[in-house]
Amino acid sequence: MAKNKKSVKKSVLDFELHLKSVVKNYEMVQILDEEGKVVNADLLPDLSDETLVKLFEDMLWSRALNDRSTILARQGRLGFFGPTAGQEASQIGSYYALDKEDILFPGYRDIPQLVLHGLPLDKAFLWSRGHVLGNDYPESLKAMPPQIIIGAQYIQAAGAGLGLKKRGKKQVSFTYTGDGGSSQGDFYEGINTGGAFKVNTVFFIQNNGYAISTPRHKQTAAVTLAQKAAAAGIPGIQVDGMDALAVYTVAKAARDWAVAGNGPVLIETITSRFGAHSMSGDDPKRYRTQADMDAWDKKDPLIRMRKFLTEKGLWDEAKEEAVVARFDEEIQAAVAQADAAPKQKVSHMLETMFETADPITQEQIDKYKEKEGN
Repeated sequence: MAKNKKSVKKSVLDFELHLKSVVKNYEMVQILDEEGKVVNADLLPDLSDETLVKLFEDMLWSRALNDRSTILARQGRLGFFGPTAGQEASQIGSYYALDKEDILFPGYRDIPQLVLHGLPLDKAFLWSRGHVLGNDYPESLKAMPPQIIIGAQYIQAAGAGLGLKKRGKKQVSFTYTGDGGSSQGDFYEGINTGGAFKVNTVFFIQNNGYAISTPRHKQTAAVTLAQKAAAAGIPGIQVDGMDALAVYTVAKAARDWAVAGNGPVLIETITSRFGAHSMSGDDPKRYRTQADMDAWDKKDPLIRMRKFLTEKGLWDEAKEEAVVARFDEEIQAAVAQADAAPKQKVSHMLETMFETADPITQEQIDKYKEKEGN
């Protein structure tokens, strides 16, 4: 090498060091440990006691909804259902950082956020059954139906975020996928578009460790999923997805960043699902060890939040029994309402496709009405 040229530091070529630096740059954010103790007071959100209690109640509601839906699925009274137990902190904690005027682009496991955003629960049950009325959303609801195509909601959310930015709105679009979704092309297209146009969007990855039965380490060599944000030129952050307060704090900061015109943020929540990928037949015991499941059970987000509130004198066993009983009654009432929906007709489904049916669709509507005796 010529003497007048500086030599390249060997560390630049130390690729193992590059990988280690990624871990350091994406350290997991945590506020409450597994015992509900505050381990990072600097990040503790300034939430009222009333809001803290309501947050936990909604987490309990989500677990109750999961448990009742699991029973319904086993009885053959639901269609597709993706269990949510274990992911309450990731889902409810993040939702609390958002606004009713923000636009939700959910995945199929995000029914709790969709209902909290304004979807009547009976509509959620009808959606699971494939009934057309399950997509009959209130006009005031700022949300799309759950996306079944893995990762496609990221593209939709980026487009909505661009529209919000162009109209000067102080709202965001927000969307969720899983670790499996982060391996899809639509995921990369969504965050790349978001970064290029600095859209008003918050992207969530709920990393529960498995894409159906495929473990995360077989999907990608990335040390974290949050680091994928770097390729799109946007901030990425990893947070303890079993810690509702940490998820809330990170999501709130991300929303503030996006509405200020800085562009999107990618948030990876480290979480676990306490059961199957869906109630369509997969058995988690075939691809997860009992030791792994037991370890995650100890990190249950409900246990953590319950201990935190109990220590503050805001919660007790009697209160929990009362609210869970009330939730079960409300959920069963919504099931009964869904059961009372009229039997779906093909003609009705076709009539809801367009505001004004095109000639071909109208021909099909007339054909099926004749068959149905209308």
